[in-house]
Amino acid sequence: MMIHVTSEIKPLKTVLVHRPGKELLNLTPDTLGRLLFDDIPYLKDAQAEHDEFVQILRDNNIKVLYLEDLMAETLEANPQIKASFIRQFIYEAGVRTPMYKDLFFDYLDSYTDMKELVLKTMEGVKVSELNRSRKDIENSLVDLISEDVKFLAEPMPNLYFTRDPFASVGEGVILNKMYSVTRSRETIYAEYIFNYHPDYIDKVEKFYDRNNAFSIEGGDVLNLNEHVLAIGISQRTSADAIELVAKNMFNSDKCKVDTILAFKIPECRAFMHLDTVFTQIDVDKFTYHPGIMNTLEVFEITKGDNDTINVKKKKGSLEKILEEYLGIDITLIPCAGGDKIAAEREQWNDGTNTLCIAPGVVVVYNRNNITNAVLREHGIKVFEMSSAELSRGRGGPRCMSMPLVRED
Repeated sequence: MMIHVTSEIKPLKTVLVHRPGKELLNLTPDTLGRLLFDDIPYLKDAQAEHDEFVQILRDNNIKVLYLEDLMAETLEANPQIKASFIRQFIYEAGVRTPMYKDLFFDYLDSYTDMKELVLKTMEGVKVSELNRSRKDIENSLVDLISEDVKFLAEPMPNLYFTRDPFASVGEGVILNKMYSVTRSRETIYAEYIFNYHPDYIDKVEKFYDRNNAFSIEGGDVLNLNEHVLAIGISQRTSADAIELVAKNMFNSDKCKVDTILAFKIPECRAFMHLDTVFTQIDVDKFTYHPGIMNTLEVFEITKGDNDTINVKKKKGSLEKILEEYLGIDITLIPCAGGDKIAAEREQWNDGTNTLCIAPGVVVVYNRNNITNAVLREHGIKVFEMSSAELSRGRGGPRCMSMPLVRED
C-alpha cells in the first residue's frame, strides 16, 4: 500500500517532503514576483527549520521520504529513461534554440550521480554553465546577445511545498496541472515516480493528469472522509479541473469518493489555496480564517446520468454544511481567535495552514502565537516549529508535506 489517504486527521504514517536546496540561492529581487516569492529566504536557516520540521515528524513515528531521493531512485532503477527525462525537462524549461538544446542535454547527461542530476534540475541552469566553444559563441546571434547569468532553466524555489504538485486521494492521486508557468515543471518528478519507481509503478491510479488543460493544485484538496472530498475553487484551481476530477473519480471502480464539495474562496495571493484559510485539526474541529466567511460559497457535486455530474449550491452556515456530510457536531476555530488585525497577520503567515498528524495533534509555525494559544484552549496538542525563513515562501506545515499513507 504505497498511497492510502482518506482523511486529513487520521494518524500520518508516510509523508513526502523536499528539503530546500540551492534553488533558493538563485532567487533575486528581480525574479521574486515571477517565482512567487515575497522575499529571499536565508538558505542555511531555511534548511535548519525544515530539518526541525522533519524531526518532529520522525519523533512521532512518521516515515519521511524526500522527493529528490524518490526521483533519483526512479532514474537509478530505470537507466533507459534518463535521456527522455532530460529532454522533457529541457522542453518544459522552454529551451528551443537548437544549439542550446544540444549543449543543455550534454551538460545534464554528463551527471552520473542521479541525485546530483535531480538536484541540479531543481536548482536551475545558467547559460554560463554550458560547455560553449568560442566558435559557438561567435557564430551565434543568440549567444552573442545572451548574458552568461541568464537562466536557461529557472530555479524551482517552491518545491519545498510538496503539497501542490499532486494530491493523494484514497489509493490514487490527482497529478496536477499547475496554475503558474514557473511551477509547471515541479510535477515532472511525480509523473516519473508514479510511472517508473519500483514501489509505485502500476499501483497508483491517476484521477487527473498534468497534461490536462485546467489548473488544479494540491493545496486546494482536502480529504474529509473516505466518501467526501473538498476542493477549493481558488486563484490556483479552476472549476473546469474540479468537474473533470469529479467525473474521473465517479467513473473509477477503485475510488470511493461519491461527493465533492467545491469551496469557492476569493482569488488573491493571501488566499491562494483552500488550505491557507481552512484546515481540519480534529475529528470535529476545523480552523479557518474569518476573512472568507462573507464570500465563501459551497457547491455539492455528485454523479449524474451518462457520464454527467449534478451540481447543487449549498445553503446555510459552514458548520451546518460540514455537519451534514460528516454526521457530527462541528466546531470552527477562527485564526487568532477572530481578532481582525491579528487574524489577517497570522493568516498571512499560515496560521491556518496546519498539518494534522493525528486526531487533535498538529504541527504549526511558532510565529502564530495567538492562533496556537487558541488551538491549545480547544484541547489541540500543538507542535511548534521555527519559521522565520520558510514562511517567506507563503506556505506552512501543511504546504510542506504530502501525506502518502494515513492509518484508517
